[in-house]
Amino acid sequence: MRPIRLLLLGLFVMTTLIQADEDVTVVGEASDGRVIVPTNQVLTPAGKVVTFPGRPTDLALLPDGKTVAVKNLRDLIVLDAEAGTIVQTLKLPSGGHAVSGLIVAEDGKTIYTSGTGSKIHVAHRDQPDDPFQWAESWTLPAPKVGGDPAPTGLALTEDGKQVLALSGRGNTLWRLDRETGKAIGEAVQVGVAPFGVVIAGTRAYVSNWGGDPPKDDDPQAPSSKTRVKIDPKTGASASGSVSVVDLTTGKVLKAIATGLHPTGLTTDNEGRFVYVACANSDTVEVIDTAKDVVVESIEVRPEARLPFGSGPNALALSNDGARLFVANGTNNAVAVIALSNRLRKGGAEPAKPSQVLGFIPVGWYPGAVIERQDGSLVVANIKGQGSRNKTPDKAFNSHDHLGSVCVIPHFNDDALAKFTQQVSENNRQSRARSGLEPPGADVPPRPVPERHGEPSVFKHVIYIIKENRTYDQVFGDMKQGNGDESLCLFGREVTPNQHAMAEEFVLLDNFYCAGVLSADGHAWATEAYATDYLERHFGGFVRSYPYDGDDPLAYASSGFLWDNALAHGRTFRNYGEFVKATITPKTAKWKDLYADYLNDTKTVKIVPRATIATLTPYTCPNYIGFPGTVPDVYRAKEFLKEFKEFEANGDLPNLIIMLLPNNHTAGTRPDLPTPRAMVADNDLALGRIVEAVSHSKYWPETVIFVCEDDPQAGLDHVDGHRTVAQAISPYTRRGMVDHGFYSQVGLVKTMELILGLPPMNQMDLAAPAMRGCFQDEADLRPYTAKPNIVPLDEMNPSLSQLSGKALHWAQVSLELDLDDVDDAPEDTFNRIIWHAVKGVDVPYPAVARAEDDDED
Repeated sequence: MRPIRLLLLGLFVMTTLIQADEDVTVVGEASDGRVIVPTNQVLTPAGKVVTFPGRPTDLALLPDGKTVAVKNLRDLIVLDAEAGTIVQTLKLPSGGHAVSGLIVAEDGKTIYTSGTGSKIHVAHRDQPDDPFQWAESWTLPAPKVGGDPAPTGLALTEDGKQVLALSGRGNTLWRLDRETGKAIGEAVQVGVAPFGVVIAGTRAYVSNWGGDPPKDDDPQAPSSKTRVKIDPKTGASASGSVSVVDLTTGKVLKAIATGLHPTGLTTDNEGRFVYVACANSDTVEVIDTAKDVVVESIEVRPEARLPFGSGPNALALSNDGARLFVANGTNNAVAVIALSNRLRKGGAEPAKPSQVLGFIPVGWYPGAVIERQDGSLVVANIKGQGSRNKTPDKAFNSHDHLGSVCVIPHFNDDALAKFTQQVSENNRQSRARSGLEPPGADVPPRPVPERHGEPSVFKHVIYIIKENRTYDQVFGDMKQGNGDESLCLFGREVTPNQHAMAEEFVLLDNFYCAGVLSADGHAWATEAYATDYLERHFGGFVRSYPYDGDDPLAYASSGFLWDNALAHGRTFRNYGEFVKATITPKTAKWKDLYADYLNDTKTVKIVPRATIATLTPYTCPNYIGFPGTVPDVYRAKEFLKEFKEFEANGDLPNLIIMLLPNNHTAGTRPDLPTPRAMVADNDLALGRIVEAVSHSKYWPETVIFVCEDDPQAGLDHVDGHRTVAQAISPYTRRGMVDHGFYSQVGLVKTMELILGLPPMNQMDLAAPAMRGCFQDEADLRPYTAKPNIVPLDEMNPSLSQLSGKALHWAQVSLELDLDDVDDAPEDTFNRIIWHAVKGVDVPYPAVARAEDDDED
């Protein structure tokens, strides 16, 4: 097979027609069969595609060679790979599926799969043609840190008598009796957050997401109650390792340092080499088991000069041992690697290292790959086709996961060349390559420069992140845009400022969040990326729900937008993002804080704390992030106090990031405002901030971007990811409706271009900037905030004032954990909000998912 990678320069060409089409299209299936996803990428999966509700994270081939077990979000799917049909769907007895861990016994009669929490589920059948049934569920021992063990990878010992099981939170490997599930001996302590395990001879090799425990003097931070070594500049985890365990003694022989986020592993039949996918380093590490050292590191990016961002997280060795297939999650592709002679069966020392031959287009975020005996590949795509689990006349929600499996027949050189070109086009690689060009000389300032490093008319960016609304929920009543008024909950009466800004500045009706919920939403909003850690946890966020920056394993090695800004000499101030707070007294209620806001008092003491240490010097000490017991007008007032100081001192930061979270609402809980009052509070706070900035001396050189972190708490008729976004500045095209296809990723890229920053990763490098929102001439007319129409202190009634359906939904709201963001089941919470606004007798719109399919 000829090395296709040498031809990539010629293949990374996307026609002008395709570029233009993608810039104006909408998310979903296009007329030509392509699938457009909210990250501005295109899917054209090779082979036969099987779709189903859920997010598949693992695959296992049964002994008959044609049947494949699929580890899905909340069920186990049995797939006939030859026919491309689902044979059986077996709903989990409880909870969801863990991030990894799926194995099949040699006789094909028993399947073991890791669930969330503490369970390992066992499915069994008596005869090869029988359907599987859940036989039992084993409970993995609790970890020393308390809470659930969060099982992950599984493996069967060579004699078939033991199941090796990893405890993700216990940082241990357990040997379990295959018949009873009982622990054999003591747990083996491995590295931090073990992910996968394979067996080579008498040894087990365990990949550790968080590497080995840090030494006392290492930079470190907690991850689910375990210390993790971190990068002192970004706060992201900075260690990866593979633990070598002697199965005869139960002792760890060695810890082998690898790239970051080592996840999937595989080994050749003789156990000579172990291959490790390192998702946060874009490499595959090769371990020689004779010496237990890394002998080769294979880079899997589509082109060597591209920045971080391929996300290799799973792999499979070809039947002949000559090739390695690597699931590049973020590239939506499988990399095909020709292994060096040294790594092949019977091979000699290599004349040259292993090399990437090309890429195969698959679904959104491939997370598992296997090769069948006939040479066909089976690939599980975690995000599949996006949030598209919908039948006609039903609204979309971001949790409408439509996963997929691709069955790809054996292919030749010519087919791989065409596949590689298609991957290039799907990922906008021509645009990515042009983004690496140096800035032009003597280029005049523009609102959004053409190249990174060229000057902008803007000197200051204010980036406001809000919570959980779709476009239709807020702007569905705006006739100018592509809205559905029947899905509008917080229209002009509730959000007069956002409506006025959309009309006075620009209405964006084709803007998308890249993420689904707050855990990945805040990562996309601040990193233009979501790691494998985030993409795999939707079965249940047992380790952490890191919307607030409290888990270094969740974040990309490329860092955050503020890291980028600070590294390039820009100034920065943080208001509430990745901030927790202590409120004293703990019994303080919303009305107490609202009174403090009205009276300019401080009867309730608030002490914010940045969850990432590197943010601390740049975080406003008086501005709180969550919870919603603090009104957004209170937050805005604290910001405006500092803004007056900036006006006086002339030192407004180049980048300001601000959290305005109360449009999340708190349902119908007594002692809290109604959902529409909380959204009105959020709207008024935004209006006052824009008014102050637009009347200040900084207005001629400032742009304000507003975006939701995610759109999960509502419905939209275009796609569950479509959301509310705004671009407010003197150079914004006034009174315009911009139908351009934009996303959070492109928004981050736009801010980088304005601030003269380089891209952080492949995603923001290739994304389209929001140039269509702006014009070259300034219009300095300021904005005047609109008063709220809905009273901010419109409170939810007490239970004693309610009856019937209203009482039912209020009681359900009280049963939910709303003290922290997104702890409540999303679908239930959305129904509460719907009926609170629309009325208890107005039917909730038809959706595809059952209510018991909610994520944590």
